[in-house]
Amino acid sequence: MIIYPNIEILKGNCVSLKRTDVDNPQIFDFSPEQAAHEFEKAGARWLFVINLDNVFDRDNESDEIVRRIIDSTGLSVLVGGGIRSLQVVDEWFDAGAEQVVLGTSAVHNQRFVEEACVKYPERIVVSIDAKDGKVLTHGWRKTTEIPALELAKRYERSGVAGIIYTDIDCYEDHPESSLSTTTMMGMEVECPVISSGTVRSLDDISNLTYLPNISGAIVGWALHNRIVSLQEAISIASQPVINPA
Repeated sequence: MIIYPNIEILKGNCVSLKRTDVDNPQIFDFSPEQAAHEFEKAGARWLFVINLDNVFDRDNESDEIVRRIIDSTGLSVLVGGGIRSLQVVDEWFDAGAEQVVLGTSAVHNQRFVEEACVKYPERIVVSIDAKDGKVLTHGWRKTTEIPALELAKRYERSGVAGIIYTDIDCYEDHPESSLSTTTMMGMEVECPVISSGTVRSLDDISNLTYLPNISGAIVGWALHNRIVSLQEAISIASQPVINPA
């Protein structure tokens, strides 16, 4: 299983948001570029960068930071955040992104996603954020009636590199939350599934390694707050899983 350290950028800062409270982010005392280089030193091979300025349609100060991260590290970078046109997809691949992540666009513009997959096979990732089993869009600000699994099945054979599934209930630490929806996504979807919102400890990473078809885990908040060591996370995720039977 691959560990994908996550960097969220807002107004040039490395941040973490509680729900959609874009006006009161947790701002870390290091830059996105510093975080990327620290992750690389710790052994990361992949990095997921989200430009929140684009997600929330704010004045964009962060695209250039993402480009510098791509240029200055040897990491394979997934770029996401408000990408809504094939032209922007082209621009990110031209800038050196390894994969491009499409979220809200995957809900509202299936043709665009399919065209991107044809042009860049196995390099487009669909991101699905779900609460109570239903898809949320526009940075979790809008709720749809689309079941998360239904949306995933729509794209599983379209040539995507994988699906990022964010379990918002688990991310928000609801008492009744569990890995059941992530497990179901892995069991029912044919393409690789990357789990997001599920890691707050090293035990969570260990548990994910036992789930079917979970190819990776995105970890941001727990790394930035020094709760989880990236080196230990990578070590656990890299261990072969032995069937208890």
